[in-house]
Amino acid sequence: MPSVTFEGETHGEIVVKVRRWLASVDGQEEGGLTAAEAVTQGAELTKDALRIIASAAPEPVAQSDLVKGLTNMGYKATDATRSAVIAGLDSIEEMTGGGVVHQASDVGRRVVWQMNTSMAKQLLRSLRS
Repeated sequence: MPSVTFEGETHGEIVVKVRRWLASVDGQEEGGLTAAEAVTQGAELTKDALRIIASAAPEPVAQSDLVKGLTNMGYKATDATRSAVIAGLDSIEEMTGGGVVHQASDVGRRVVWQMNTSMAKQLLRSLRS
């Protein structure tokens, strides 16, 4: 009998993995991410990498308090960074009154963010410099 298994340390991690799997089953493209979704997926990817690195260590090292502490710090730093970036998007929305970033929500969907095209191009130019 076929089965599907999702592993994660938090409910949020499992939800992200289930949504990714459902999108792949439905044939939806992964390219249509909002800024908040991209930040969240990047954070989850970083946490997955931390988990893989920690589990790849030899058993005595992987079970040491040092590795567990460093992995936990990595999780906390990733979550704090994700929260700060999303809060920054929220602040830009509030400061500009929606001129740069538009907050949009659909019934049953979580809040997403869109940056207007001219501002996004300007931001990319400044990052490349």
